[in-house]
Amino acid sequence: MRRTTTAPRWLLLTSVGAATMLTLTACGGQAETPATGPTLSDEPVTLSFTWWGNDVRHGITEELIAAFEAEHENITIEPQYTDWAGYWDKLATTVAAGDAPDIIQMDEKQLSTYAANGVLLDLGTLGDQLPTGDFPESVLGTGALDGTQYGIPVGINTYTYMANVDVLDSLGIELPDDETWSWDDLNEIAEEVTAASGGAVVGSQSWGFEDGGLNNWLRQHGESLYAEDGSPEVTASEKTLAAWWQNLLDVTEAGGTPVPSATIERESAGLAESFTATNQSAFGPWWSNQVAALRDASGQNLVPLMVPTPDEGEDAAAYYKPSMFWSASAKTEHPGEVALFLDFLANSEEAADLLLAERGVPANDKIRAYITPKLDEVNQEVVDFLDKIAPRVGDAPPATPPGGGAIETIIDQHTQRVLFGEVTPEDAAASFIAELQQALDDAAI
Repeated sequence: MRRTTTAPRWLLLTSVGAATMLTLTACGGQAETPATGPTLSDEPVTLSFTWWGNDVRHGITEELIAAFEAEHENITIEPQYTDWAGYWDKLATTVAAGDAPDIIQMDEKQLSTYAANGVLLDLGTLGDQLPTGDFPESVLGTGALDGTQYGIPVGINTYTYMANVDVLDSLGIELPDDETWSWDDLNEIAEEVTAASGGAVVGSQSWGFEDGGLNNWLRQHGESLYAEDGSPEVTASEKTLAAWWQNLLDVTEAGGTPVPSATIERESAGLAESFTATNQSAFGPWWSNQVAALRDASGQNLVPLMVPTPDEGEDAAAYYKPSMFWSASAKTEHPGEVALFLDFLANSEEAADLLLAERGVPANDKIRAYITPKLDEVNQEVVDFLDKIAPRVGDAPPATPPGGGAIETIIDQHTQRVLFGEVTPEDAAASFIAELQQALDDAAI
């Protein structure tokens, strides 16, 4: 299921002092931290805390708040939450009014934009009050920009290809070996499924509507979407982008994926109406944290597989993507209390017992090991999958530069045009690069 993230316009057009001069690059962990952190107040302190989510998340988060407040009687956490659709407009409005929440649930595509505009606190200034030693460098680095830690990863997931074992068994088709399968193998088996079912089931749900699949494809071909040195530059080549769309176009024309009109209709309908969730496709690209929801919706045996690779693909092309970050306001008047709350959320077993995998499999290695036996069967399988894919995981991708939040809208539009024959894959690649680069350039104004 895709999510479209658009950076708030005021952030794209505003610079706050020298913060806009940040060189944005993901790096391994935070810079050297002071031996001590900020002082704590003996007086009553109120911290505002904002997050997005559904009613289940809201309930769990309020339990977290109550548990923390019970341990720190002079600290009150003021909850501010909404659903995903309204979250960024609300956050942008409060920040523009000079009333940024003390603790902010942050998304990867927005982290650099808010950091560059001086909104987010350098978490390194919290010192030993916010230890991060139990986070692997490749994961912690996703929340760091130019050596400064602006976000603590909450949960991790990775890109997968879901396979419906029940559908494959009913057609007498074996589950492929995901240790060795290639994109050609996926396309061939997808076409086989469609033919064997008489069109009642398509081989694979289409891809090409969000940046997770694109990032994997680029990394498999030795490229990255953005510049490795952190400059706001699109570095993906037209050739590799065109090959990505050509691959989708070829398998679609061969019947291995749905007809374009059906694909577009399901893409806008959400996870529960997808070809995967309704058992109308044998395969589909999804994130590992969506396994439980897909199984619940389908009622069948869905298993995550590693992403196919080119026959001569790059090693370490997979990556762990944070589900979200814990960040803080640079203008908070109570950094010591913020550190206490972030430490509770990120490092405490008490918080882990409440969160379980609601915000993704914990990014903290120690907490993940602690909580795994307490997870349900599906989430334990997800943990096993994340461990299985570890040998293929490379460094974190370059951070999304300010303006990069527009990428999913741009990808969506170009994939639709390719599928409907309005543009060639080559023209789509050139146009995609130009539009995404323009979004980055506009954000730098």
